[in-house]
Amino acid sequence: MKAQNVFSFIILLTVLNLSHTEKTELDILHNWTFTQINKLWQNFTDISWLNEISKHGRTDIRLLKAFGTICDRLDKYVPQRIPETLAFESIWSHARIETEAKGILGMYNNFRKYQDEVKRELSSRYSYSRMWQDFAETILEDSDTVSSIPRAIDSINALIHFDPKKDDSYFNVVLQETDSKLCHVEQSPHQVLFNLYNSLQLTQLKGYTMMEFSWMLLRLYNKGEFTVESKLMRERYMERMTNQVKSIKEALKLADQSYWKCDPKKHVEGETYVQLTRLLQGYLQNEIDMNPKQSCSENCGFYSFTKQYGCYKNEFCSKQRSCKGDIVDCQFIDSDMWVCQDDPRKSSRRYAWINYENGRTLGNKDSCYRINKVDSWWYWIFWHCSYCFCLCDDKTNSDRYFNIRQVVSNVEKNKVVVGIRFVKNNGIIHLQIQEGDMLPFASVNDSSIQWKPVDDYTIKNEGVKEGVDYLMLSYKNRAIDFDDLKAPEGYVVTGVKFRSVGSHVNLEIQASPFNFTTGQLDHTKSMWISNDNTDGNLENPRTEIKINSADNPIHSLTSSTMESKHDQYLLFTHSDIDLDVAQTTIPFIDAQTVAPQPPTLLSGIGLYYKRKQWFGGFIGPKVFTYDPSRYLQDTFPELNEAEHFNVGGK
Repeated sequence: MKAQNVFSFIILLTVLNLSHTEKTELDILHNWTFTQINKLWQNFTDISWLNEISKHGRTDIRLLKAFGTICDRLDKYVPQRIPETLAFESIWSHARIETEAKGILGMYNNFRKYQDEVKRELSSRYSYSRMWQDFAETILEDSDTVSSIPRAIDSINALIHFDPKKDDSYFNVVLQETDSKLCHVEQSPHQVLFNLYNSLQLTQLKGYTMMEFSWMLLRLYNKGEFTVESKLMRERYMERMTNQVKSIKEALKLADQSYWKCDPKKHVEGETYVQLTRLLQGYLQNEIDMNPKQSCSENCGFYSFTKQYGCYKNEFCSKQRSCKGDIVDCQFIDSDMWVCQDDPRKSSRRYAWINYENGRTLGNKDSCYRINKVDSWWYWIFWHCSYCFCLCDDKTNSDRYFNIRQVVSNVEKNKVVVGIRFVKNNGIIHLQIQEGDMLPFASVNDSSIQWKPVDDYTIKNEGVKEGVDYLMLSYKNRAIDFDDLKAPEGYVVTGVKFRSVGSHVNLEIQASPFNFTTGQLDHTKSMWISNDNTDGNLENPRTEIKINSADNPIHSLTSSTMESKHDQYLLFTHSDIDLDVAQTTIPFIDAQTVAPQPPTLLSGIGLYYKRKQWFGGFIGPKVFTYDPSRYLQDTFPELNEAEHFNVGGK
């Protein structure tokens, strides 16, 4: 029988979902409160009911206990917090709203104390009627005092009225403040605004509840009928709430749902960033070793794509790590030079600096692990065997791999993705997800949050294959796409993966549908979402972000700014030749955790590129917080249709 009831309940919720009648938890609380208050009005205006109840004790105590039950339910709903780092105090309208809200909540705390005294039966020994009457009269007082609840709610409503054409509109100013403080806020601007709205709504609902209690109590004390007053109050409250719903929906249309991390105050490899290594690295090689004939008949520019064929007479080639891959993009700088090699035990760099005899220096000339004098020479009389400055594309001891296995939350156990970050494991770049249990009303169980371990494998493990488990970057395959991937309405993110689209590393996300009211995922209908556009398309092709002559990004003294847009890409490349001897692969990978706080559902995930001019920048993940505003009810039918109370009684 119980199973049948549960099944019937699920069917009912499904029908409600299909009928688009799902509501937010706060709207359900609104409607429940209206219904309970309406029932109280019906009872406390029923003479026969009052006469019967009075035989069993004081009716004012019974009224206070009834409102205590309502307030217990109100206090169980806790809106998501607003980030403390947002300096809303600088916003004049927010300061006013906060003052009004504190006034309402101060009176509400007193209201709860009275209810607690009733529970502890203190009111049965002492007469609190005069104090309760004073409280009710203060609540309803039509004056400029802080304690006047109707005036406070009117003031809040006037201040949060949204006008997109006015820069000083409250929601507009809050959005501007949130955008300017992005680096210190752990929520998207959209999330901040929605949480702020919920907090204000709950505060006003508490104020409304106290006003209804006050009218009932004063009527019970024979201070008047208050029929017209109470009816007008209810109509005004309903009108205010309807206007505020419209205001927040309009404001949320302008609010950015994305959340990403700004540069940290201090860069720490392995914590705030990871990097690819030796993808394209500056490399000195004599032209005699870059052709099978051991000839010096060409010039450096001729060797745009070649390899090392030998080591002529064990010259400098025998004193450095050889390039076992492709040698590309060679150029001639000068014939003779001093070369400072880096310590291979401590660094992935080949050279710390190179000082040419013509005065040109590559890199920062300071202390040196091992220095070599390197000179070009004449081969017979006709050919000059020059040392060329090239790029080495050698996969040996190079971190240049991207994991392409699916990374999904445990959808079968109703877990969703709530955060993401890049990690490097065994030289392979992974996207790691943070998952948590999904709850009703698009919420997440904070205590269930955990990082899903990345697959611990190496490219040399048995059964591990390129193109199946991982992608390898190279000179010809080193592009990465920047996309904002978003789930359809009614879906949330439950997975992520990389794939190869031509020569590009491309992002995909998995999205799964869910029931808003029950919080249940439907794992059978999960889908993968991607952007298949390429730079080769004739219509609206992807556009390239070019990186030229850029330094190591952690050398920048100022923070990076967002550079990329949806449907763009860039090529991983080398750092500047003069500044860094082309020893570093750029951009770096931002490894900071991207997980809004408190945890929330995600409607999308993207990749972006940020940099400061003249520096290589960082590639990072961003998330898009879920938008529950589609479930906000525009009107309050329960309030409209409710029988207020019987004017004449019974």
